[in-house]
Amino acid sequence: MKTSFHEIASSAARVGESEFLAELGRRARALRTQSGLSRKLLAEKSGLSERYIAQLEAGKGNVSVLLLRRICHGINVPIAALLHPQSANATLFEEFQSLLTEADPKRIEAARRALREPARQPSGPVRRLDRVALIGLRGAGKSTLARLAADELKWPFFELNREIERDHGLQVHEIFPLYGQNGYRRLEQASLRGLTTRAGAMLLATNGGLVSDALSMEILLENFYTIWIKASPDEHLERVRAQGKTRIVADDDIALEELRAILGERELQYARAHATIDTTGKSVAHSLHDLLAVIAAHSGVEVRASQAFAAG
Repeated sequence: MKTSFHEIASSAARVGESEFLAELGRRARALRTQSGLSRKLLAEKSGLSERYIAQLEAGKGNVSVLLLRRICHGINVPIAALLHPQSANATLFEEFQSLLTEADPKRIEAARRALREPARQPSGPVRRLDRVALIGLRGAGKSTLARLAADELKWPFFELNREIERDHGLQVHEIFPLYGQNGYRRLEQASLRGLTTRAGAMLLATNGGLVSDALSMEILLENFYTIWIKASPDEHLERVRAQGKTRIVADDDIALEELRAILGERELQYARAHATIDTTGKSVAHSLHDLLAVIAAHSGVEVRASQAFAAG
């Protein structure tokens, strides 16, 4: 029995749809883990069932997604063109998307550098040696170590979430229900840019998810000497529980799985830091000494403060 052209085409379309749903599931899971959400918490926030979220992440999304994809294929536009909110720049956004699909990697990188140019200071790059930012998952000890190091070095201390709240008149826990994850990232980026315009030395503690925003990460790396404060997932969980945080789910095995997934998604971005300090199994005093030593290695002024601490 001969197979018709229509049957061959239909079979190929089904394979393409399976690949699309699998990639959609991978992206959905990556975005969820980058946001630090368990499936249970996402289900509560979205009003969907955990079962649906699990099916989506397993590559078994709702058929309506495929129908939208077929419409976009028929119009010959990317699915983002249909889903992206309309704005004054919508047409330009779609044109950029079309150009990106055709451009080679070198031209894309050149365009990326050109678009990032306004983030740099007009007077030249900031001297990063006396402007230090700490990145890492929640529970690594960023805020504690940054505050103690700032006291030791007599530098101003800033915590990015507190700056966001001060700049925009809202508590962080109020921002997410009002503006969502993307809105929070926009406010975060605005406050980070504001900090780069301040003169003088500073120690900055960022939030764990900042590295998920590519532009914010570039701003940070260009304007601060950035240090990854690292710890094992088990120790992260222990510290978060000690802080009394309730966002992590109750079951230890599930919580560890979520932390490992988040770390796996962000690890490459964290590793872009100029230096890394592993705090696993170390006391606060030990980790502080390590941090001061790293800062000291890059500035003659800080060497004396670090040695004074070590001697004490």
